[in-house]
Amino acid sequence: MPSWFAAAAVNRDGRLRNGWWVAAFLALLAALLAPAILVSAHLGREVTILDQVVIIALATVAIQAFRRRSVFEVTGRPDLRWIAQLALGSALGGLLMAAPALALTLGGWVRWEVAAANPAALWFAVLLMAGVAVAEELLFRGVLFQRLIAGIGLWPAQIVIGLFFVLTHLGNPGMDGATRIWAGVNIFVASILFGLAYVRTRSLALPIGLHFMANVTQGIVLGFGVSGAAEPSVLSPVRAAGMDWLTGGAFGLEASLPGLIAVLALVTVFAWPPRAVAPA
Repeated sequence: MPSWFAAAAVNRDGRLRNGWWVAAFLALLAALLAPAILVSAHLGREVTILDQVVIIALATVAIQAFRRRSVFEVTGRPDLRWIAQLALGSALGGLLMAAPALALTLGGWVRWEVAAANPAALWFAVLLMAGVAVAEELLFRGVLFQRLIAGIGLWPAQIVIGLFFVLTHLGNPGMDGATRIWAGVNIFVASILFGLAYVRTRSLALPIGLHFMANVTQGIVLGFGVSGAAEPSVLSPVRAAGMDWLTGGAFGLEASLPGLIAVLALVTVFAWPPRAVAPA
């Protein structure tokens, strides 16, 4: 092996450099996703969120096996502490969306009606939100994020993953005009929040809880859009006309000014005092 290639491939400890692990993870995801898309197209259906969870989990397990590391290094060990962090994240995620909704209500910019949602549809939506939270946190705060932290440092990794997180939402319904800017900023800052939640605990439990309950509260309880997607809900908000920048419009609280203030406040809490330790 040429010396220049060896230097580019491995570090001083003889381990494969983190950038190659990132590339390997993305390549493996593509290799697993391609046949899933073909099979789903043949069956006349889309790749489901369960399919995505399985694919991302398989890629994560495989990379960790190649690295000769436990998958729990990525996810955190599933014990009582993990469950407590999941519960804390869920409580904070609910507050993250309840606070801006309350502000909009008190300001008179949103009023509420009771929605006539089928209980079965509500439970299915909750399961869907759980799948989304697991899939997205395993993808964005799992191997990719953790190898980037080890390779380039916390905040460069946060910026890269935050931009990637925004990019994956650009095709969502309602992501156009001024909403694209508001939603993009909110989603980027939310990615920073979820990243800090991982860094503070070295576990995916806290960010999964945050992500899951924020979506459930925003969409299934309050009836706002969830990144532009309408979900069955308990309540139905009636928003002031022509003030989408304030209420989030059809995209949801993620594209609202109070939503941005709430997520920035929680980022401040998680970032102070900073506790950034790079994965080994």
